[in-house]
Amino acid sequence: MATTDERTAEQVRQEIEAEREQLATAVEQLREELGEATDVTSKLRAKLPAIAAAAASGGFVLAGGIGATMRYFARRGRESRETARVGRWSIRDRR
Repeated sequence: MATTDERTAEQVRQEIEAEREQLATAVEQLREELGEATDVTSKLRAKLPAIAAAAASGGFVLAGGIGATMRYFARRGRESRETARVGRWSIRDRR
């Protein structure tokens, strides 16, 4: 394969080596930039208890937990009449 380029084999090798060094430097810089930007796991792991509590609270509210709990206690007070009480325990007539 004939080339019209007047470069020697040694010049081509030097150019290839220079390109490799530039590429290695560019790859290292890119890794550093991406490493800082995509380090989501360690950031989430540090805040995991707060995230879990927020998720549980949000799920409870979205499922209607507060309203259902309040309706349960309000209904319990209206459903029956107390026939006897011993300490905090009571017997209710639910007719």
